[in-house]
Amino acid sequence: MTHLLHPAYIPNIVTFAVIAQNEICWEVCDNFQKQTYRNRAYICTDRGRLMLNIPIQHVGKNQGRQLYKDVKVENEYKWQRQHWRALQTAYRTSPYFEFYEDEIAALYTQEYKYLLDYNLKSIEIITDCLQIAMPTSKTTSFDFTPTDLLDLRYLIEAKKKIEFVHPEYVQVFGDRHGFIKNVSTLDLLFNEGTNSLSYLKNLKIAPQNA
Repeated sequence: MTHLLHPAYIPNIVTFAVIAQNEICWEVCDNFQKQTYRNRAYICTDRGRLMLNIPIQHVGKNQGRQLYKDVKVENEYKWQRQHWRALQTAYRTSPYFEFYEDEIAALYTQEYKYLLDYNLKSIEIITDCLQIAMPTSKTTSFDFTPTDLLDLRYLIEAKKKIEFVHPEYVQVFGDRHGFIKNVSTLDLLFNEGTNSLSYLKNLKIAPQNA
């Protein structure tokens, strides 16, 4: 069955395992919600887990909720430069950073107007690095309880605790902080390189616990 997901910013490992293992349909007709992976991601640094947050343009309360696809990125703040520097600092000594550097750097050199477009581009670049097809199917309307899709939209919730077996791999600062679970797939890619796809395909995720 096709799995229904929200496009996230440089998605975490659980989300990318779902992408690597299944047919995907993107939810693009929902309302934007705060404190989700729509505009945040986590990486591993010398100080531990670090959140990268994309600033967005907020609308007045009288306008009600925004659709995700209408949310604009706040590009007056040079967040792309900040995020790229954070990634360079965190992963420049990782085994595969230089191998993927040019592809990932492209995410941080071109401005995007809409958050959804940017997130889909981040996923496209990572799928290209993994050498898998970028899912292109999208919703045309919002369905609270879809019957023809396996609904995994809850994976976008940053505060939701996801229980799954997460085999450890070597992280750059693992000797300082131990293994940090389910950060951005970029962490896996920079540390495991060409082994990343096999890792994602072998990750066991039960839908009710994903």
